[in-house]
Amino acid sequence: MWFLRSKGPSGFSYSSTAEEVTDGIDGSALTAIVTGASNGIGSETARVLALRGVHVIMAVRNLDAGRGVREAIVKENPSAKVDVMELDLSSMVSIRKFASDYRSSGFPLNILINNAGIFGTPFGLSKENIELQFATNHLGHFLLTNLLLENMKRTAIDNKKEVRIVNVSSEAHRATYPEGILFDGINDQSRYSKFRAYGQSKLANILHANELARRFKCRDALISILMLSSRICWLQCLVSLLQKCNMIFLCFVPVS
Repeated sequence: MWFLRSKGPSGFSYSSTAEEVTDGIDGSALTAIVTGASNGIGSETARVLALRGVHVIMAVRNLDAGRGVREAIVKENPSAKVDVMELDLSSMVSIRKFASDYRSSGFPLNILINNAGIFGTPFGLSKENIELQFATNHLGHFLLTNLLLENMKRTAIDNKKEVRIVNVSSEAHRATYPEGILFDGINDQSRYSKFRAYGQSKLANILHANELARRFKCRDALISILMLSSRICWLQCLVSLLQKCNMIFLCFVPVS
């Protein structure tokens, strides 16, 4: 359709590909974690970041699927720097182990892309007995981000370059429960709606990003927080994902 090809201020359109918007950008000095990188937006993000020289850490629940994606990336681009690490965002034990292993690796961290998520699942509980969509989509990334913040701060100071956290949300955040987030009824199965529960978790992603942005702005830290709505063509975001810290997402929903 013509309106998908109409170029905006960035010089790209909704039909632009990730490769097009990152053409000519060198991300070889950067390291990024992409959660949920074994399929969909996550795997394409990992592929194109690796194509531009970024050292990509694929944080995946299914190691076999992640290794398959890594093999495909390396086959296309033999010089790609891609590692696969296990991460189950529905398990706080798994998240803490991932963060501990990452810190032990000695890798810097310029970019954290909180992308993984589940959608529209029947009512279920996480390993810590929290409603599964809220636990996976929001609380998992909340904990992961918190555990990796010191690593990101150190990277920013050492490199004297801004680092960034990207939360992938959804326009579904508008379709949560009438009260917004059911803080006193997260686990109330009698009120559970699989679609509103998803919207609730995506609203929490946005609130998380806004609060992080507010706190870091007050501290004048070299950390920027960006929100990405997965309804909008996410590929345009890669234009600025490769700027400031030389490779970072341009945000459709800026937080301030």
